[in-house]
Amino acid sequence: MPAPAGHLELGARLDPLTRARTAEPVHVRASDLTTHGVIVGMTGSGKTGLGIVAIEEALLQGIPVLAIDPKGDLGNLLLTFPDLSPAQFEPWVNPGDAERKGVTVAAYAEQQAAKWRDGLQGWGLGAERVRALRERADLVIYTPGSSAGVGLDVVGSLTPPAEGVDAETRADEIEGFVTSLLGLVGIEADPIASREHILLSSLIGHAWAQGRALDLPGLVLQVTDPPLRKLGVFELDTFFPARDRMALAMRLNGLIAAPSFATWTQGPPLDPATLLRAPDGRPRCAIVSLAHLSDAERQFVVTLLLSRTITWMRGLPGTSDLRALVYMDEVFGYVPPTAAPPSKKPILTLLKQARAFGVGMVLSTQNPVDVDYKALSNAGTWMIGRLQTERDKARLMDGLSSAAGGVDTNALGETISGLGAREFVLHTTRGAPPALFTTRWALSYLRGPLTRDQIQRLMADRMEKAPAHPGVDAVGSSGAAPSSGASAPTSPPLADDALLAPPTVAAGVPVYHLDPAAPWSGSIGANPTSDRYEAAVVARVQLLFDETKADLRHQEEWEAVFFPLERVVDPTSGLQVDYDARDLRERPVRAGSYVAPEAPLDERRWFSELEAALKEHLYRNRQVEVLVNRELKLYSRVDEDRAAFAARCHDAAETEEDAEAARIRDRMEKRMDSVRQALAKAEDRVEELQETARHRRSQEVLSGVGSVLSAFLGGKRTTRSIATELRRASSRRGSTAGAVQRLDSAVNRAQENESEL
Repeated sequence: MPAPAGHLELGARLDPLTRARTAEPVHVRASDLTTHGVIVGMTGSGKTGLGIVAIEEALLQGIPVLAIDPKGDLGNLLLTFPDLSPAQFEPWVNPGDAERKGVTVAAYAEQQAAKWRDGLQGWGLGAERVRALRERADLVIYTPGSSAGVGLDVVGSLTPPAEGVDAETRADEIEGFVTSLLGLVGIEADPIASREHILLSSLIGHAWAQGRALDLPGLVLQVTDPPLRKLGVFELDTFFPARDRMALAMRLNGLIAAPSFATWTQGPPLDPATLLRAPDGRPRCAIVSLAHLSDAERQFVVTLLLSRTITWMRGLPGTSDLRALVYMDEVFGYVPPTAAPPSKKPILTLLKQARAFGVGMVLSTQNPVDVDYKALSNAGTWMIGRLQTERDKARLMDGLSSAAGGVDTNALGETISGLGAREFVLHTTRGAPPALFTTRWALSYLRGPLTRDQIQRLMADRMEKAPAHPGVDAVGSSGAAPSSGASAPTSPPLADDALLAPPTVAAGVPVYHLDPAAPWSGSIGANPTSDRYEAAVVARVQLLFDETKADLRHQEEWEAVFFPLERVVDPTSGLQVDYDARDLRERPVRAGSYVAPEAPLDERRWFSELEAALKEHLYRNRQVEVLVNRELKLYSRVDEDRAAFAARCHDAAETEEDAEAARIRDRMEKRMDSVRQALAKAEDRVEELQETARHRRSQEVLSGVGSVLSAFLGGKRTTRSIATELRRASSRRGSTAGAVQRLDSAVNRAQENESEL
């Protein structure tokens, strides 16, 4: 009976003691594979057959599969024969097997047909199940770098990821491509330390930032003449001199010039969304066969394929359901425990992140010891067959313990040691006990690796329908050599407004071509990959702003481009840009045609009128804005913002306040000095008058007493004399009173001066 919806029927449970098959089927929930799976078993254990059964079940459940086939065995998935007749088997049986059996090919085919009929019937399956697989799923064998199967355009176009893809995903995809590409030409490049890696990554990132795709020939040409001026903080020629860049370009060009390179650009693009679904919406098993490639080429394809898968995956909404399965038939060498080949990073990324997007990954290996511990520990479903060495078993137990925890490794180890062919132990992280099972009979005929001719026979109708893909020659120009009986492609006819030579320009007007690296080229819609050129005018004007009142004398350059050109150019239509001499080249990037201009570029008068109109426009309309503080009589500078000007005004106000305070202090000091001097004089005058008053009082008393006594005791004195002496004494008293009064006045003035201090 078919497995219930959402389950993959792998086989039937075995009795641990008798190894007898029970009636209980062994299922794996499809959603469990979002936590990824590992199939482990030595050669002859049946792990490839188990992988094919798992893929068949996924396709029957409507789950598309991306199958990476390093050995060439997974093409057997296309050998499904609904009638199960000997005639259907005969073209695909191995003649050597028939010879060893001592029978004819036809007889051996009859034996194989009977074997498959009986095998399927033993599992309750029949021709209708085989027919259902063929009808429900689309299976295609892709052979990148070969014409045996459907080609895969691995390097034909470096298409930027869709909008919304984060920068980390872009960087990872670029890193994977560049690392693999340099590996193809024998350069082991570190993404951080290698000049070659940094340059190629920067060129691809620059093109993607502008929304442009690149092909490999275009990338090689950009190596010799990059649209970049700096890499990091250094000028390009300092970081990677032109001579060294040319050496790198020559190595890459050697790859392109190889006769076999054309096959790397044939077929559909490397797009997981296209690979996983047929045009009619059916799930597809996209088998990417690598058996015909060298180790470096296999790394290249696997890295690019998985990097693109990660980019596609990260653009999907999250889900816990399995929406796609990535299967790799032999992971040896792609995720080793110590080395870091280009494929290792995307494999580990998928194992860590894919579950959130409903993408499962199943890895198959015969030597767990050759697989990185982090890869094994991220698996949630384990299908373990016979192992070759105790080291492999110990490594497997370590991975199981890390992934599931609480595993009885001793009991599990004993079970694994006793496994036979096509017998496996199923262990999941869901907590269910390990199950011993045998794989069900495959719907596909397992004849072993397919030959080149067999793949070509299976894909013959596919390749006839595949669209032709243009070849690329060694110098990077598009076009393919004509096949027998076909005409060589011709250049497309020129448009009505096109010229083969640049339009004539008036004498004295310099003519340049825009450098694709100019930062403003995209602002006018310039396409750096186009070979069609259209005229534009680039203007540079020196402007002087002079204002005495504001103490302003400011110079600036005004630069603009006028495009497209008309017979009468509006001076206000210029797009202001910032350009320097490196933005303009003496020669074009590539040969091409020229658009016939509407403006009369051959007339000097046209340029003079444009120049005069532009000057008039700028004189009347170009302004600079400055701020003013009228109280402080300060004006801002041209490049000074409001906050900086306010701070400067605050500093100026504080400075003015300090100066005014200093002036007030000076005036007060002078006034204090005057008061101090007046006080000193007043005090001196008080002392002087006090002394005078004391002296006069003493003199008055003595003189008065003497005169009176003399008048009264003098004998001969007359009354008139006495009167005279009294008058004199009175006069002296008046003088003394006057002195005292002056003293009082002096004291009052001294006190007044002192109060002013």
